Formats: sequence, C-alpha cells, structure tokens
Amino acid sequence: MVLSALLSAVHLLTLALGLGAVFMRGRALARPLDEAGWQRLLAADNVWGAAAGLWIASGLGRVFFGGKEPGFYWRNGFFWVKLALFGLVFALELTPMMTFIRVRSARRRGTALPRFPVEAYCRINSAEIVLVVAIVFAAAFMARGAWLF
Repeated sequence: MVLSALLSAVHLLTLALGLGAVFMRGRALARPLDEAGWQRLLAADNVWGAAAGLWIASGLGRVFFGGKEPGFYWRNGFFWVKLALFGLVFALELTPMMTFIRVRSARRRGTALPRFPVEAYCRINSAEIVLVVAIVFAAAFMARGAWLF
C-alpha cells in the first residue's frame, strides 16, 4: 500500500511539474529569444523533459507495482485513450525536442543557432498543454473503472 501511494503521489506531482514546465516553455517561446529568453526556454524544456521521464517511470511503476493488478489497466478503455494521448504528445514533441537539443549543442560550441518556426512551436506547445489536460480527464475516468472490457 505504501509503494502504491508513493507511486501515485509521484505520478501526480510529475504531472503538475510537467504541465507547469510546458506552460512556461510556451511563455518563453512567446517572448524574444535573447540570452535571457533562451535560458528561460531551455530551463523550462529541461524540466518538461525530466517530468516526461518521471511520468513514464512512475506510470510503469503504477501499472506493475501499484495497488491495482496490471489486468485492470489492460482491460480499461480509458487507459488506452490515456496512452494514445501520451503518444500524441510524444509525437508532437519530437521536433521541438530535436531542435532544442541542436540549440543546446550550438550554444555550447558557440556556433549559430538553428532556425525554427517559433509560431509553429507555440502551436505545438499549446496542443501539448491541451493533450496533457485531456490525459488527466482520461486518468480520472480510468481510475474509477469506467469503460472496463
């Protein structure tokens, strides 16, 4: 029971951390990308990436070690909706993730930063926020056993 509660708490706190980070990344993208702007953007992006990793790890922990039997998840339609939404977030994140990795590399080397369509990245960021909020709703229904098959 203790492990289940700890995994649940970490999963929820990670969600809050990630949602805050992606929100802050969107704010940084909407502002000028001068030195301070890049620092804000990359710091928020780092937290967003760390939160995603923790979210995956704590989610797997909950499935395999967290109170409910794994079959509860496999037979729950909202679990699959939640995974599909997370997969969509991940797919949307691939391009910004690769771009910001290249930005970090260029900043370390002192070379020109890669160009990217800031407006498109703002839209991607906004879509990710909406999807993360949708994941919360899917998780709430899933946890209550809705849509079991």
